[in-house]
Amino acid sequence: MNDTAAHPLKLFNSLTRQMEEFVPVHEGEARVYTCGPTVYNFQHIGNMRAYIFADLLGRTLSWKGYKLTHIINITDVGHLTSDADAGDDKMEKAAAQSGKSAWDIAKYYTDAYWQDIDRLNIRQPAKWAIATDHVEEMIAFGKSIADKHCYKLDSGLYFDVSTVPDYGRLAGTQSDDIEGRIDTVEGKRNPQDFAIWRKTPAGETRQMEWDSPWGKGAPGWHLECSQMSIKYLGETFDIHTGGIDHREIHHPNEIAQNQAHNCSEHSGANIWMHNNFLIDRAGKMSKSSGDFLRLQVLIDRSFHPLAYRMMCLQAHYRSELEFSWDNLVAALTRLKRIVMGVERLLEKADGQSAVIEHPALVELRDKFDAALSEDLNSSKSLPLLEDLLTRKKLPADQRVTLLSDMDAILGLELNSLTRTALRVRPKDAALDEANIEAKLDQRQKAKAEKDFAAADAIRDELTAQGVELMDGDALRWDWKI
Repeated sequence: MNDTAAHPLKLFNSLTRQMEEFVPVHEGEARVYTCGPTVYNFQHIGNMRAYIFADLLGRTLSWKGYKLTHIINITDVGHLTSDADAGDDKMEKAAAQSGKSAWDIAKYYTDAYWQDIDRLNIRQPAKWAIATDHVEEMIAFGKSIADKHCYKLDSGLYFDVSTVPDYGRLAGTQSDDIEGRIDTVEGKRNPQDFAIWRKTPAGETRQMEWDSPWGKGAPGWHLECSQMSIKYLGETFDIHTGGIDHREIHHPNEIAQNQAHNCSEHSGANIWMHNNFLIDRAGKMSKSSGDFLRLQVLIDRSFHPLAYRMMCLQAHYRSELEFSWDNLVAALTRLKRIVMGVERLLEKADGQSAVIEHPALVELRDKFDAALSEDLNSSKSLPLLEDLLTRKKLPADQRVTLLSDMDAILGLELNSLTRTALRVRPKDAALDEANIEAKLDQRQKAKAEKDFAAADAIRDELTAQGVELMDGDALRWDWKI
């Protein structure tokens, strides 16, 4: 463990519904699996909250001194249009609607997702596990559990949940809601039984299908994550993360498969962690409507992507977070103020860093570590960063070192982010930066000539086009949200 991060890391385990100290399966290592996107469409900003949370977890583990192995999967086959075991595969449906191949759909939206990952300064995992690269191994996984835990129906191979102990315990008190999310499939032994392999119906041909002992078809979504997490992290690993919507069906099904494959009552991961929903009162967070908020929409409205990261960090990952444009404005404003403070600090320290020795800074670092060690409480760590920027009498070079330490976890790129970079041009802005600067020069000349009416007219013109003037500030102007 990093000697600057002395507080034990405590995480909320959804499986036990309690806080637990992180004790790695392999000493000095942290092995983490995150449920990745289904790449049939762009990811909405609620989806991206899950990866900001997983990134915060990974950064914290790294800062604590663990060798991190983080796996994120890409689901490019097998995920149905609902939690039911009936209906279309999301990739096949998107391909049919677009007239493109399922493979082209997957590549296009995977690339778009990776672009958003980069924009949000989310670190790359050790591996992106692509589902279609692992189908033969998934078939082998299915074979290993079929005799004791599965049965065949006309539509494919199904897992009998009664063959494993305590199925659904991860869902906890929410288990009563599960049946309402599962459609009836004729022949199922139990309502919660789920497809390991989905057989292509007679007379149909899918773009993504493979031969198997249970007929030509495709793997079930749940099978994919079990096979890939075990392959890359081992039968028992440290942490599995995902959105809270996975807690009731997808992750319990993963656990059942893990128990069957490993011949053990263990769930596979020691700790299961889930971030809560991003709530949009306008009802535009779901992709099913075709009208949803994605990161590019925020950028088109003049918000830097890191303003959204800041918005997520302001709330604890297990709390619901309400999205509104006002909340995003507030997050951007807070980020701008921090960046202004950082710019002044870096100028004063001339970019130099030093070992943190001053008692006040040692104490501040300890408080920061304590906040993150208490279930990744970024909402409590941000004020400590802001406090650091106000400590102007303390050694600037040591403050730069502590700033870098803090930002290694928060991931806001504070050593390089500038106020100018935060000034994103709205997609529908009538003026570009050169036009604005020219008009400001005209306004400055008008003021010098005491033609205040002309100066005010220019101000009003710019304000009407989304430009907010900042008299007395070297930056001169900003986009008005």
